[in-house]
Amino acid sequence: MSNRKPYVREMTRTWWKDSSFYRFYMLREATVLPLIFFTICLTFGLGCLVKGPDAWQGWLNFMANPIVIILNIIALAGSLFHAQTFFSMMPQVVPIRIKGKKLDKKIIVLAQWAVVAVITAIVLALV
Repeated sequence: MSNRKPYVREMTRTWWKDSSFYRFYMLREATVLPLIFFTICLTFGLGCLVKGPDAWQGWLNFMANPIVIILNIIALAGSLFHAQTFFSMMPQVVPIRIKGKKLDKKIIVLAQWAVVAVITAIVLALV
């Protein structure tokens, strides 16, 4: 038996600030915060829709608040940023081969954005 203390590597709260890779990673992960706000607002909106016209109008008035609009715009920007970083990683994670040749990364990323655009157009057409 030894009386030596085990080595414990010191980890500061700001460990991620030392590297640009980790700063970018933390920024990407922080995009979830405005999305949480958006999700909560949407959930309450669905609840108000079920409760009736008065509750629904109250929710619409809340959503028209300039602060809520700004937070929703930030949530949209965060969502698009998160999608861009995810889409750009996709060719590295799942390389697609056609007839033995790797498909160009740009084609994969653009195809994903095209799918997003098509789904958005369909949803907007239905609404």
